[in-house]
Amino acid sequence: MKKKMKTKRAAAKRYKVTGSGRIRRGKAGKQHRMMRGDKPKGRLRRLRKNDMVKKCDERAVRELLPYAF
Repeated sequence: MKKKMKTKRAAAKRYKVTGSGRIRRGKAGKQHRMMRGDKPKGRLRRLRKNDMVKKCDERAVRELLPYAF
């Protein structure tokens, strides 16, 4: 009997698969130091939006999420 593959739970929390099959991720740089004026408001607005994983990194992320596709 073949063993089931395990999903990496850390990756499952960070990535979501879109309807077209691409992988969505959050942007870096929004964990702390936002409210004191350290980062401009425009930058914070840009950081709110999600981004897509690049094509060259998609294969590695797909291996972490075997049942997401």
